[in-house]
Amino acid sequence: MDDIPSGTSAGARMAALLDRRQQLTDQLAAAPYDLILYLRRAAIHADLGYPDLASGDAYRALLLVDEVADESFEYHDRAVEALHGYTLGRVLPDVLRRHGSLGVDDHRDKEEERNGSTAAGNGTVRPIAGRLENTEPADSRPPPSSSSSSSPAPPLSDEDVADCQALATTASVRCYQILSRSLLLCGCLRSAHTFCTRGLALAPDDRELQETRGHIGKLARRYLRSRRGSSSSSSSKSEGSEAQVDRIHTGDDGDSGIRYSPADLPDRGSVRREIYPWNTYEPDRFSAASLAFLNGKLAQAGPKCEVCATELPVLAEHDDDDDNNTSGVARPTCWQLGLFAREPIAPGEAVLREYSLLTANNRLKESTCDACGSALPDLHELAEGTAEPPVPCPDCDDIVFCDAFCCAQAQAQYHPAVCGADADTVAKDPDDPRDADEALYVLLLARALAMAAHQDRHPLDLDAVRFLWGDFRPSDAGANADAIIVGCASQAGRPPPPPPPPPAWTLPFSFAAHVAAPLHVLEKMDVDIFAGLARYDVWVCNTLYSKFRGTASARKSRRDGRPDVAAVHPLWCLANHDCAPNVTWEWGGRMVLWAREAPVAGAAFGAVCPDDNSSHDRNKNDTSTDNTASRSSGIAAGQEILNHYCDVDLPVQQRREWASGSLGGWCMCQRCQTEAAAAAAAKALQKAKNTTTAVTATPAARTGHEPDVLSRQNGTKIS
Repeated sequence: MDDIPSGTSAGARMAALLDRRQQLTDQLAAAPYDLILYLRRAAIHADLGYPDLASGDAYRALLLVDEVADESFEYHDRAVEALHGYTLGRVLPDVLRRHGSLGVDDHRDKEEERNGSTAAGNGTVRPIAGRLENTEPADSRPPPSSSSSSSPAPPLSDEDVADCQALATTASVRCYQILSRSLLLCGCLRSAHTFCTRGLALAPDDRELQETRGHIGKLARRYLRSRRGSSSSSSSKSEGSEAQVDRIHTGDDGDSGIRYSPADLPDRGSVRREIYPWNTYEPDRFSAASLAFLNGKLAQAGPKCEVCATELPVLAEHDDDDDNNTSGVARPTCWQLGLFAREPIAPGEAVLREYSLLTANNRLKESTCDACGSALPDLHELAEGTAEPPVPCPDCDDIVFCDAFCCAQAQAQYHPAVCGADADTVAKDPDDPRDADEALYVLLLARALAMAAHQDRHPLDLDAVRFLWGDFRPSDAGANADAIIVGCASQAGRPPPPPPPPPAWTLPFSFAAHVAAPLHVLEKMDVDIFAGLARYDVWVCNTLYSKFRGTASARKSRRDGRPDVAAVHPLWCLANHDCAPNVTWEWGGRMVLWAREAPVAGAAFGAVCPDDNSSHDRNKNDTSTDNTASRSSGIAAGQEILNHYCDVDLPVQQRREWASGSLGGWCMCQRCQTEAAAAAAAKALQKAKNTTTAVTATPAARTGHEPDVLSRQNGTKIS
């Protein structure tokens, strides 16, 4: 932001940027069809180190460009009216001339500016500034608003509309600049390439777009070289391979001869996963009011349980971190919520029965209940009379519920928002099997948006969402101001290569899932995506995705092994993961936790609540065999309910890999620490033997194969 003095401290600069962002957000609430305001806020988001949010603002601005250009579009008149005020000045709006820290050459020929050239200075856009008469700079006036005057504004002339369309075309170049650069910073090379190509088709001589194209090419060739090199030694997961682009630096290393097509480029990157400074919806999960609310809900679903705070070991970043802790220094801990038994629970007894409407099914026309996700009875069962017939929605043809209860719950909580809207086709039947899990997250988001729209509530204020754990990181941990803010700033009039996202950027991100898909769903629901910005902004979707990625469970299809049904159960996910669980679970309409009748083979430990029942320390667990015996006898009063987010019969390395997505790191439960330490000791002993006998052993190459979790259980966490 150019009006912040150069010597301003980082803290003061951040505060000024946040204040400016709030001002622009307030202005957008009053003038939601003003594309210039979206571009200004995009620049502020870029300065704050949120390229994902900048891309969302730039995309909304680009959609408004289309509204201005086509008079048949729904918001054409309002978008033209909002833009008209900016054509009354003698110069282009500031955001189209000075590009802040997004890396644009600001040294423009004065003659080009007087002639009204484009923001890129190439003169390909219809000039307008030379004909404008008002000497007052456009940016010095407040954004135009239809509510600023009590009398209706006179209709615009054809020339006025033409000026607005010419300005919108100029603004579209800026949209493409921000989109391509922001998505490049996020690691979404394919989408960045797409928008950069579109921008260059409109403004072929634009310097920033040309430079962004060069950076995309360098990163793409580095990525392809890295992928080709690693594929010869091991196969890796697709998303893991795509994420490698986050750690690739640009540079001229002789790889310019590698050719690629856009289809070869990765399109999943990562962004900051945090409670945004302006997010006022996130509750204090440990407050007395929060615990009272959760325990009130739990009294119905699991009357023998209670929600309490518990102290857990901090997760490791790698599988060998802290496994061999022989220094005597206590491992770091953190506080989380957990489920504890209020009274004894017998083996095989149901601990929790939870019903949720926050479900998703990525198969089009699949025979599942739209509300709870359970399988509908087949024709044979219906013919024999062994099952009740499903209940169709009375107002639309395609939606079916398993019973009258689900139908009534759906009508009360979400379905009217999507009834007959064809919203059930979004993200269904993905072509690539690797996109099945991503489709489920998009559909969970769509269900949350439908619930919010029908209930007239903010999505983050929904009961099913509010208290979910999101694995959020501190805001300052993801900012990396030197790399993102200063690193993106223009140096000597030339933008530097974009830095890779810092390690604290842990939320998987794609333009399609986080920006385009939510808007597509909202449009099908007949929601105004511009006037509804406060509820449906990109940061809201990011927060929902953060919560879903740490709490959603999925069921894999028996036909092809793909995850096809997912759900979020807010109470079930309060039970913390442990590789020596005392419960197991299944869901088919309702999530059920059962007390194990026998302990996991080779596992022995449990957490017991202290007498004051106020908090619980998982680090003070007794690993004696007595706990194993008590585990097989059920769950004692005061003992923590220990859930499992992966197949607990797998070896420790595979368990940690499977659960890391949901947990946010490598599991540090007592069983994992013990088994990992034993494996490390055995490896060291074998190495010592090999050294002593001078025998060179060739280890077997990892295949990257992951066993089917559902061969041993009914569901798995999706990560």
